Amino acid sequence: MNRSQTTAWVKAEALKLGFSHCGISKAGFLEEEAPRLEQWLKANMHGTMSYMERNFDKRLDPTKLVEGSKSVISLLFNYYPEKKQNPEAPQISKYAYGTDYHFVIKEKLFQLLEHMRQHIGAIDGRVFVDSAPVLDRAWARKSGLGWIGKNNNLINPQSGSWYFIAELILDIELDADAPIKDYCGTCTKCIDACPTDAIVMPHVVDGSKCISYLTIELKNEIPVSFKNQFKNWMFGCDICQDVCPWNRFAKPHQHEDLKANHEFLEMNQNDWEELTEEIFKKKFKDSALNRTGFKGLMRNLDFLNQKK
Repeated sequence: MNRSQTTAWVKAEALKLGFSHCGISKAGFLEEEAPRLEQWLKANMHGTMSYMERNFDKRLDPTKLVEGSKSVISLLFNYYPEKKQNPEAPQISKYAYGTDYHFVIKEKLFQLLEHMRQHIGAIDGRVFVDSAPVLDRAWARKSGLGWIGKNNNLINPQSGSWYFIAELILDIELDADAPIKDYCGTCTKCIDACPTDAIVMPHVVDGSKCISYLTIELKNEIPVSFKNQFKNWMFGCDICQDVCPWNRFAKPHQHEDLKANHEFLEMNQNDWEELTEEIFKKKFKDSALNRTGFKGLMRNLDFLNQKK
């Protein structure tokens, strides 16, 4: 196969494995993102996420992360659920309804890499799913999978933004795709809807004000200045995506591992308040909720209850 045929085969194989979209970029330094990342860090918008300060060069240049890399394959994996939580219950971000996505997607990435090695030959590289210093949205944008919205989420024109983003950074030459136009226009729905004013301007999110950061990444007590601003979100927040007009095109995923069981979806306020650590560990042992853990979840629930 020539390079174009190989590229087409890789994309078709990715879709067979359950990925919704696949795009390709040439590995190299991300010139546009460098000053943005530097300014964001200098403004301390990463809060206590000190890991964002590390590996600055590797975040901007995959050839420093994976020696000899030539191509970045970006992949989107749909997580939009068919059924939603009890609306009266403390809310969990939709990405955490089922099995932790790291387990689900990483297995598929390794399968894709193995299929490529069997079909193409010797390939060196690494797979990534939100677990290393990779600017995944920047690479997905560069590969034409969507544009970066004003809420800093990648928006695909056919199906919105309810996606996990993953990458294969490899040492083979593939045909690169081109970025697409930004179609947010004059819309500011995401900015207007954010209850903590975390979207300080289009394309700039102050992570230290984001409900997702405050309920997951922050390990200390939640500042009292945010009292009554969480809109009943206990783990993560989907507000800026829920209001995005492009998400009217979203279709429910069909990935069994990401589907929530009925018991979780029907949990109410009392069920969460009566949850014990033992039951939490049993019920959510493979869940992304372990990112904050039982104590963190109860801290968040207590914070929500302070408004009552």
